[in-house]
Amino acid sequence: MFQARIGDGCWTLALDGHEVLRHTPRAPFITAVRHEKTYRAVRGSVKEQVREAERVPLTECAAAGENEFVFSAGDRRVTAALSERSGGVRLAFRGEDGWAYELRLDAAPGEAVFGGGEQYRKVNLRGETVVNFVAEHIKASTVLQKAVLPRALYREKPHKSIGSYAPMPVFVTDKGRLILFETAADGTSRFGKDEYRFCFDRCPDALLLARGADYPALARVLAAQYENRQYLPDWCFDGMILSIQGGTQTILDKAFAMLDAGAQVCGVWSQDWSGENRTVMGKQVWWNWEADETLYPSLRQAIAKLNARGVRFLAYINPYLVKGGKLYDECREKGWLITRQNGEVYHIRSTTFDAGMLDLTNPDAAKYLKDVLIKRNMLDLGVSGWMADFGEYLPVDCVLHDGDPRLLHNEWPVLWARLNREAIEEYGRDDVFFFMRSGYLGVQKYAPCLWNGDQHTDLTRDYGMPCVMPASFSLGFSGVPVVHCDAGGFFSFGKLKRDDELFIRWMEMCTFSLLMRSHESIRPWANAQFDAPAVAPHTVRLTNVHRALKPYLQRCLREAQAGLPSLRPDFYEAVDYSAGHDPYSYFLGSDLYVCPVIRRKAEKRQVWLPKGVWVHLWTGKVYAGGERHTVPAPLGEPPVFYRAASDYLELFRAAASAGKTNKEADG
Repeated sequence: MFQARIGDGCWTLALDGHEVLRHTPRAPFITAVRHEKTYRAVRGSVKEQVREAERVPLTECAAAGENEFVFSAGDRRVTAALSERSGGVRLAFRGEDGWAYELRLDAAPGEAVFGGGEQYRKVNLRGETVVNFVAEHIKASTVLQKAVLPRALYREKPHKSIGSYAPMPVFVTDKGRLILFETAADGTSRFGKDEYRFCFDRCPDALLLARGADYPALARVLAAQYENRQYLPDWCFDGMILSIQGGTQTILDKAFAMLDAGAQVCGVWSQDWSGENRTVMGKQVWWNWEADETLYPSLRQAIAKLNARGVRFLAYINPYLVKGGKLYDECREKGWLITRQNGEVYHIRSTTFDAGMLDLTNPDAAKYLKDVLIKRNMLDLGVSGWMADFGEYLPVDCVLHDGDPRLLHNEWPVLWARLNREAIEEYGRDDVFFFMRSGYLGVQKYAPCLWNGDQHTDLTRDYGMPCVMPASFSLGFSGVPVVHCDAGGFFSFGKLKRDDELFIRWMEMCTFSLLMRSHESIRPWANAQFDAPAVAPHTVRLTNVHRALKPYLQRCLREAQAGLPSLRPDFYEAVDYSAGHDPYSYFLGSDLYVCPVIRRKAEKRQVWLPKGVWVHLWTGKVYAGGERHTVPAPLGEPPVFYRAASDYLELFRAAASAGKTNKEADG
């Protein structure tokens, strides 16, 4: 139950006796702000220049009806209508267009803040500014620094300089608070010492405030706000999805070689199925969404051969068409590409080539995308899944068939996810899925699975393998519980590339996640792959472990569909953030605890185990929780533990045995 009280200019809002909001004339809840803002977009990364032209604190508060209040100053006013919501209270706002609005909440001493969508650098956002603007995560300047500078001279980037493919204005705290803004507007959230300030370019539709005894309780409250329809087909748990490019015969040869070696392979993902596009950065995709007959002759027959051995074929698509491609010319003639103010096609640049963006607000373009590019060109071919890439590059100054791009920019990934989901459901196959890197509020209703976007092929904590953990935790706290990553990373340039050791360590981590899938990287020839001589035995062993965990992973998926994250930080059960000790270790479900190895040439790793009694997966040795231990960490056997009281004891023992099946091949 909520209680709102007003008197002497002070207004307070409480939930079940706990104050969650306080307004006074000296510390007003809402301030109207007039911004002068310009955007400069370069390959999806957007720089803003903001000047505050006027600030009007809405110091007055008065009742305007039952559970309705007006905050005002002069002729500026915002109305807030209060209503019960599961676990909390919802404040629905009405404010004047043309103004930005800053909303203030008191901070609790020592409170840790999580969520904000996908946040890569750190999981606790206290003291940080979180940008609510969907954007490219990777910056070319950072890639070049790693390619040029000696490793010892590279300085990892701070949180504030790292963008997000999937920001979301939803936050939970270790004091049991949920803070969720219903808005699609650009904005920032600043988590200061004494107060939190949330500023958006237009008045939010609503603010949801809720309380919960623990993180699962808060997750259930959040799940009640946004329907979760994430899923993975059953076959995804039968092994690893191997990234293989290079043409029909190459994918058959490599997939069958790994099967013959004893690996569990459930799928082959060939992102160059539509052709390759060689650029200065490496091997990219020819963005023309139909099978390349030169590179992939008889692809339908090849897919049938893969299926006969239990291997699915996955493709790639994004909402752009490469300039000069056949489909680009067709869609340009029909007026289905976004344009500039002068009517010319608005080209999006990716590395060194231009592309046109299909207008998802145009019903004819959307129908073409679904009926031709997805249903006919992929599903009719026998494709069982795909990467639905991008979604974050919509220019705010373009012209759309319908709608204001400034208001649709953040929601564009959700429109892209909805279109892909509708195509599958209209086609009528329940064994097909897709995965996305970009998202916003409500994306979990449409995207079966997210992945953490493009990481660097290294171990840096800003853009490399370690950033996967904070990114996954943040998405989980934000209501998106089904997520995975590219095993091996993607970005490679110059000396920035992965060796055998890094690929094996990354593959170890992905073994203990819902979905195990590799990426060849943007320069396959320069980076270690799953079938390299020193890597292949580990690929065999780890895919067998992943396959053996199938019943447990299916349980984790069911929990995720109820709102509980599949990957959870080490403090998740203790609730109090100060109870955590390792920002890069995680629970997979509730019964497995995983400590990825993120240091080169490590032969052992120091781990802190949560409370309880834990069993080392590989040796069966029992360890006490609530303590630090040093455990062996040879390649192929990362520190992984299971609860001694788990219902899956026999399954975990079988998984360990599956990992030893081909140990003699490791040399």
